[in-house]
Order: sequence, then C-alpha cells, then structure tokens
Amino acid sequence: QDKQYLLHTFSTHTPSAYPTLKQKTKIKFPTTDITDVIGGSPDRQGSTFTYGPYNDLIPAGFLSPASARYEYTRPLIHATLLERDIEVSHWGGNLASEERYWLTNQGAQLLGHFDRVQWAATQYYSPPTAALRQLNVPLRVGALNPYFTDDIGNVSTSRFRSSRKEAHLELKPRYPVFGGWKYSFRIGWDADLRHFLRHLKTPEGGGGGGAHVLKVPFLEGPKMGEGVSYAKVEVRVILPEGARNVRFETEVPLVAVEETLHRTFMDTVGRTTLKLTAMNVVDEARDKPLIVSFFFFFFFFLFPLPPFWPTAFLLFLRFFFFLVLTGSY
Repeated sequence: QDKQYLLHTFSTHTPSAYPTLKQKTKIKFPTTDITDVIGGSPDRQGSTFTYGPYNDLIPAGFLSPASARYEYTRPLIHATLLERDIEVSHWGGNLASEERYWLTNQGAQLLGHFDRVQWAATQYYSPPTAALRQLNVPLRVGALNPYFTDDIGNVSTSRFRSSRKEAHLELKPRYPVFGGWKYSFRIGWDADLRHFLRHLKTPEGGGGGGAHVLKVPFLEGPKMGEGVSYAKVEVRVILPEGARNVRFETEVPLVAVEETLHRTFMDTVGRTTLKLTAMNVVDEARDKPLIVSFFFFFFFFLFPLPPFWPTAFLLFLRFFFFLVLTGSY
C-alpha cells in the first residue's frame, strides 16, 4: 500500500542551437498524483503541464531548470548482469539459447516489513504495485523446450504458450521483487537452426563445409511496458568445432570482443566461441540483429586432430585381423 514517487528533472525551455522567438513546452505525466513542482509557473490540466508560450527572444542553449515528483506504480527493472549463450549444433540442427539474469528492482524500498498474508490477499483484486510480479518473454515462433530455474532449482510458476503465430513465455519469480530486492535466475529454450543459419557454397569453404551466416537477435529476454535496463551484457556465440574465420556485425556499441574456446563433453580441441560485451544497454537492442559469419569443415568431426589418425588406423587394423583370425569375416 506504500506509494512510490519518482523525481523528474527537466527544463521549461527546450535547448536549441539557435535563438528562438516563440516556444511552448508540454509535459504529460503518467498520473495526476504530482507533487513538489519546482520551477516555472505551469498551466496544469490533469496530468499535463504546459509551460509558456514564451514570446520573448530566447538565446541559444538557454535552460530553465524545473522538477516534479509523480507517483509511479510499476517496478524499475534493472539487470546488473546478463549472460546470454547461443550455441550452434549442426549435428542436431538445433540452436540452443540460455540467458542468466541478475535482476534488481531500483524502485522505492518498503517502509516496513514485508507482510506475506497481506500480499496474498492482493492476488484477488490485483491493485497497482511497484513490486515485480511477472516477466513476459516473447520468443521466436517455433521455440520449444523452455525452462526456468533459479539458485534453488526448477521454478514451476511459469507458463509457455506456442502457436503458429507466436511463442510466449510468462515467468513468475518465487517471491515479489520489491524496491531494493534482488532475484537471479536463468531461462533457456531450443529452436530450429535452419531458421537462423544459412549455408553459402563458396570455393573458400572447401573441406566438405563452406561459409555459414548466423543471424540472431543481440538481445531477447523480458519485454515489459516499463522497460528493462542492463548494466552489463555478455553475449557468447558458441560455434561448432572446426569453425574458423569468424566475423560479426552488430549495431550495438561494444566495449570488448574476444574469441576463445569452449570445451564441453566429448569435445577434442573445443568449440570456437565469440564473446561480445556491451555496457548500459536498453530495450532498443532487442530489435538489433547480430550477424556472425564463419567457415565450418564437416570432416573435422570425423578426423579432429592429425595425431589421432595413426592410432585410429592401428585400431582398425587390429579389429580387422581379429575378425579374420576368428573367422567372423
């Protein structure tokens, strides 16, 4: 039942590079509960403040500071860290995505202690609250096998809806995330690789493989009306063993780019991994693609390392002579 207020600072005059003869500024707040208005003499109509019109000559770059506090009934969702893995599997024709979040609500903290009984009672009439109750994650059509886990284990309070037109994942944390509270979790899903990967037959590819181009979103995850901000985002694109000449292109500003090896079960030398790091990312990055091109050799899986070839040949000869001596051949 505690109210949350945000402080909005602005200028009653829009900064301009040129002298202005006439100007009027309108600011529309999301609510009519507005207090502590400082600066200027606005004409208030409901949730809209009008400053001006100013008919005097306004010099270039002139600012007139003002501020106002208004009620905000939504959480301020912020991720201190997002680790996103995109794993390409040619054998299974699968694109596996996993995202690990460290979330916090930057809204106002509770005045007193959390009352679970009172919170349970609000589930029947759903009053406005600044606590984070649910996260909506729109996925690409065809996504399957989603999962939702946290530090404790599997979280069953989730719902996945999939059809020919949409795929939607609804997540409910184990507890409401109030202002100052934190919640870390991970989500993942699979997708058909052919919808994201293209094979280009070029002479440079050779070796039973060729050039491949992967196009995926740089950022997926929750899409909320109030928005989500990210302090740090690490995206890893895990390519198959034998991938080389890795190049990428994205519109998201990056602070670090690294190419490493990722070793998993039954790997020999490890899978080529492209790691991209971005800072201070907002929701607009959801619509920006990440394009990765690479050369992939299919026969690398059959003969991964040259030192293994003599051993494999000797094992084949030993097995062949064993069949001959036992009469099984």
